[in-house]
Amino acid sequence: MHTPPGVTIDTPVNLREVGRLRVLEALHATQRSSRPELVRVTGLSRATVSSLVADLIAVGLVTEEEPDADDPEPRRTGRPAQSLSLVPTAGYAIGADIGHQHVRVNLCDLFGTVLWEHWVAKDVDRAPEETLDLVAVLVGRALQETGVARARVLGIGAGIASPVEKGSGELGAEGIMPGWVGLHLTEELRKRTALPVRVTNDANAGALAELMYGAGRQIGDMVYVRLSAGIGAGIVSNGQLLLGARGLAGELGHLPLIADGLICRCGNRGCLETVASPVAIARLLTQSWGRHVAARDLPGLIRQRNTGALRAVRDAGDAVGRALSTLVTLLNPRLIVVGGDLASAGEDLLEPLRAGVRRHTLPSAARGVEIVTGGLGDGAEVRGAAGLVLAGAPHLLSTTPPVEVA
Repeated sequence: MHTPPGVTIDTPVNLREVGRLRVLEALHATQRSSRPELVRVTGLSRATVSSLVADLIAVGLVTEEEPDADDPEPRRTGRPAQSLSLVPTAGYAIGADIGHQHVRVNLCDLFGTVLWEHWVAKDVDRAPEETLDLVAVLVGRALQETGVARARVLGIGAGIASPVEKGSGELGAEGIMPGWVGLHLTEELRKRTALPVRVTNDANAGALAELMYGAGRQIGDMVYVRLSAGIGAGIVSNGQLLLGARGLAGELGHLPLIADGLICRCGNRGCLETVASPVAIARLLTQSWGRHVAARDLPGLIRQRNTGALRAVRDAGDAVGRALSTLVTLLNPRLIVVGGDLASAGEDLLEPLRAGVRRHTLPSAARGVEIVTGGLGDGAEVRGAAGLVLAGAPHLLSTTPPVEVA
């Protein structure tokens, strides 16, 4: 056959690798499938799908089961299609959530099921070396206590309470995490764990978790807002995280809200974080009551229906709503998911937050957005950190020599 000038044809080996990746992607997107369904989804021929599936079963990446006899919708004719799925333990991912005052590490299988998790209180902002050493210790514990070989871990994803430069992984931590300024988190974690590393900020990790496993499943346009010691937003547009030119999109907590407000740790004045974070609310109550109130006291005060605490939380909700109204106007999301420590306030926070969005947004945009609390609680960021790795699992599994699956 004549090949036109300038046109190249992939070798059969390359075409097979592409087909293998398509099959793995299809099986990763749904926990169960079948050969006919894989033909439909991948666009590959029946013979190619059957050959690729046989290879994947042989190396322990895919398993098949006989159809369920109790299936309410059996096929009317022919042999029932056998059920295919990825072997969940064919690979693993580790997640690390590095906050201002804690470290949380988990170990997940290919579908994001959490197999091990541990949380440690830690003053992180000025102790990068100690914190990263702690992460490495927890990674070692996770592998030891679950019996997972390090060679079967596809990588570690880390979400941190700091802006993260896209590409380099350098932290833009000036004023936010003073001890971490200029630190290259990717390289530091790689040295300590001997694993491939992916890094993002904690709000992006939370957004990815809610998109993959939580309230945002099957929602292509959403905003995840994290209300903790720091405030940030993870933005999903058309099913993808919106990072910006340098990876710094979504720094909601540093939008100016009050012209003559308090000086923020970022160096600006009147940022949202100075009025609506749990730390800011606790500071306000301390000043008003003349006794110390810590951020960790807020959930108890809300449960007790303390009128001062409720007013402070509702005012914070209104402030967050005003800030989010800008994102709603510019981005037109279908869903806003509220997470972080302050999300435990529930409707005491959400009702004024929704009102703030409605009051400051185009009516048509406000009507089209739903605002809910997250479905994953305080585990969202660490699950999303592992999700950074798991989102690329099909590619990693298709290009990495298989490790024997026990």
